[in-house]
Amino acid sequence: MLFANDRLEMADINRQFIQSIIIDWGKIEKNSYLREIDALKNLERLEFPAPVTFFVGENGSGKSTMLEALAVAAGFNPEGGTRNYHFSTYDSHSGLYLALRLVRGYRTAAWGYFLRAESFYNVATKEEEYTDARHPSERLHERSHGESFLAIAQKYLKPEGLYFLDEPEAALSPQRQLTLLLEIYTCARQGAQFFIVTHSPILLGLPGASILSFDGGKVHGCAYEETDSYQVMKMFLENREQLLAQLLKETG
Repeated sequence: MLFANDRLEMADINRQFIQSIIIDWGKIEKNSYLREIDALKNLERLEFPAPVTFFVGENGSGKSTMLEALAVAAGFNPEGGTRNYHFSTYDSHSGLYLALRLVRGYRTAAWGYFLRAESFYNVATKEEEYTDARHPSERLHERSHGESFLAIAQKYLKPEGLYFLDEPEAALSPQRQLTLLLEIYTCARQGAQFFIVTHSPILLGLPGASILSFDGGKVHGCAYEETDSYQVMKMFLENREQLLAQLLKETG
């Protein structure tokens, strides 16, 4: 059971697989759209001292671009899956990974997974193609979207793993998000490292995680209560009738 006063421990010595990144902008084309993303264009280094790092921010702020670059630089397929997945249905990933230098720790991840909500269908299809008698398929296409997401989490999230999750809450009910939060927390306590893009105020509430906001023109740390996800949800729950009345009045 996860209690409110439980926290992920950050040791004096950084034990994370990826401790920080350094960006060499000389490896990015002069006319690249990456140079127009406010939060990224002046970014040279990021530190990751915690076992769970959340990326938050408005749509288009660059958080998923950074997560994708991190995952690809770490050896994962741009569309998702394990490091053993090698396929491409549409080459849309940015060149940011070419400019990233991962500063790695003394530990090596035993396994890992890159989960992307937007390309999960393609990964589920490849999962069926990659299976054999020793590695049976999870038959993800025969489950609901949410059940498939949770099945992947319960199969691949393990201690000592390296994980990149892009909006994992997209297909999950609030109850299932709590289940996923517990899976993440348990694995992180046992040596795993997570990078997660999310808008979920439930997942963001994980104790001891680091939250990096991509809003306001730069990447910066913020508290849980400072995130838009928390503030908007709190405002809606506490003032639902007044808020909806005002919104509907404005549309009328």
